[in-house]
Amino acid sequence: MTPNAASSGLSRRSFLASTAVATAAVAGGMPLLTACSDSGSGGSREGATSGKAADKLLPTYVASKVAEPDIPSKNGSSAGYTSKVDLAALATSVPARLGTGAPLEIMAPLWGTPPKPGCAYYTALDAAAGTEITWQNQDGNTYGEKLGAVLASSSIPDMVVVPSWELVGKISSAVTAKFMDLGPYLAGDKVKKYPNLAAIPSDSWRMSIFGGALRGIPMPAAPVPNIVPFYRKDVFDKKGYTVPTSADEFLGWAKEATSAKAKVWACGDMRWSAAGFFGVRPAGSLGWNIGSDGKLTYRIEHPEYLEHLEWVRKLFAAGVVHPDDKANTGDPSQRFTSGQILVYNNDMSSWYGKTAEQAHSQPDFEISGMDYFAAGGGSPTLYAGQPAGIWSMIRKDASKETVENALAAANFAAAPYGTKERMFVDYGVEGTHYTVENGAPVKNDRGIQEVNNAWVLLAAPAPYTAHPDLPDITRRQVEWQQRQGAFVRKTSTYGMNIVEPTRYATLSSQFEQLEIDFVRGNKKLSDLQQAISTWKSSGGDKLRDWYKELLDKNGSGN
Repeated sequence: MTPNAASSGLSRRSFLASTAVATAAVAGGMPLLTACSDSGSGGSREGATSGKAADKLLPTYVASKVAEPDIPSKNGSSAGYTSKVDLAALATSVPARLGTGAPLEIMAPLWGTPPKPGCAYYTALDAAAGTEITWQNQDGNTYGEKLGAVLASSSIPDMVVVPSWELVGKISSAVTAKFMDLGPYLAGDKVKKYPNLAAIPSDSWRMSIFGGALRGIPMPAAPVPNIVPFYRKDVFDKKGYTVPTSADEFLGWAKEATSAKAKVWACGDMRWSAAGFFGVRPAGSLGWNIGSDGKLTYRIEHPEYLEHLEWVRKLFAAGVVHPDDKANTGDPSQRFTSGQILVYNNDMSSWYGKTAEQAHSQPDFEISGMDYFAAGGGSPTLYAGQPAGIWSMIRKDASKETVENALAAANFAAAPYGTKERMFVDYGVEGTHYTVENGAPVKNDRGIQEVNNAWVLLAAPAPYTAHPDLPDITRRQVEWQQRQGAFVRKTSTYGMNIVEPTRYATLSSQFEQLEIDFVRGNKKLSDLQQAISTWKSSGGDKLRDWYKELLDKNGSGN
């Protein structure tokens, strides 16, 4: 995370795109089920829980009133805080330490260098929360391997962070077998002992039902787009470029803006943004939807899937994509900040990150987000993301004291913006990890190193965006989310925690590389068409039957 960004929520795209914590938003209540994959022996689907059955398992929702946002959430956006926070008058969301100080082991992924055990940040935070945590931080890039090995063993840490993208194969079935039902501690009004957890919206808790029980403590995630088509607004203004509003306009502008002689190309690989321009559904379970004709189809079966790739292929063929992007090497964000490319797609967190990064070396640097458009012009069709995608879970045989200490830690981590606890988690100790400059906290070198930690993965508040040092970036981010959110639709699988049967785990795995090769001209359209045909015959049609049965039984998410 960049030094002075404060945001809630995480997603795999965030980590893969920027290895940073990204802002997230949460949606209103929808029906949910949990469908665990078959284990290979019985082929059963455990815990299909939705509607009233799920409602009985959920914590009572009690919204936090600690700090009202300057920009309220709208159309699924995060809430925005643009006013200076009076650091001397921060509210308290945990008036009494809920932890007993008993030892607690937590395994979590971490991207970057983990803080040293016993560092000032960990010591101070444990003292404030009433915890004594031993962190087992694992490389986030290979976390699935470690998670699988740990869950297959007889020795599981007291608390484990489980990202949704690792819920494949035996890991998915192990979640129900190895982690406890938190209902006796959190269902209904029981959650009121932990007010910050009670303030997590119900939709995110619904996504935390595994095997018919509430097993996860969620991090809310956004239904609005998380990937932004960023452009160099400073260059656009200087050159007099008009921001494109259709696919043809984009290609025409790209040809005008590209000058290989001047070492300036229009863009990088635009596949992620093109999916939004052409109305392509997300990958994974969200790619399934029942259309107006009553038919259940997957994302790759629709014309817009091929159309968005053919358009990106045109960009490459026209020579408007940077040669290093064509070779798929290097860091596109560095090409963007150096002015070698003028448009690229990245996670929302880059809006603040790149602005802060370039503040001193390029004072005129200005990044902005291009609004999504329909390929032919007009309003786009965008699709909602799931309301939670990362959970912390407690091992099934944990003692009551261990559970209560784990929940105390999660409650502290879920403190809302504008509280002492949120300040502690995000910035550490004043004087040790940060100083206050012009009314805003600024991390020092020690803060940057130590406050890069997994505390934020234990739980998160209802999503917000706040950059005390760059409040205008907060406003622009939230307003961009609100504009895009007006065009977001939910697919039939929205709000459903679905883990597909293991036998289908690799069914779609070849498509990403095939897409990369196709847009660069290394594969033919017929190769894509054949892959789609093979997908259907080798399991896609049977997977459709599996989803149809699941939706017939539990209802649609839209």
